[in-house]
Amino acid sequence: MSDRCVRMEWAAFLCALALLAAALLLRPPGTVSRLEHQGQMQRAEVRQRFDQAVVMLHARQYEHAVTALHRVMELAPRMPEAQVNMGYAMLGLQRPDAARAFFLAAIDLRPGQANAYYGLALAEEMAHNYEAALGGMRSYLHLSRADDVHRARARAALWEWEEKLGRHGAGTAAPAPARP
Repeated sequence: MSDRCVRMEWAAFLCALALLAAALLLRPPGTVSRLEHQGQMQRAEVRQRFDQAVVMLHARQYEHAVTALHRVMELAPRMPEAQVNMGYAMLGLQRPDAARAFFLAAIDLRPGQANAYYGLALAEEMAHNYEAALGGMRSYLHLSRADDVHRARARAALWEWEEKLGRHGAGTAAPAPARP
């Protein structure tokens, strides 16, 4: 076999290999693999169920929110926002111990999740554990943004719980409400 024939065979082999690689690696625009499609559908369901749960929480339909959030946590178990919202649903159902567990789970997943500390404080208040409520609310105030709309309410709650614990003497005025 001549040197030229060997080079022609190698060139044909490399050309075929390049075509095979292009066919395997390059897909027409807009096509996705089955695995990518499954991931996209799962993310879409998480978003849809999460949004449904938020609507249900605002409508005080806590049982329906719990159902939607269970599915979210099944699909996205490391999503701290779902844990926080489940905690708020448990507060709405008057279940402070369950709420506390969900808020703590959210904090474990993301220690800087400010609204988890706010919810934890509310759960502790509901359980009449004012010392723990103070700790949670102070953590919320430390982590929340200065323009957070719930900060004034948080400061008022601190005052109220400190008063219940007898930390404010007679004649001490409550903090002035925040101006918009």
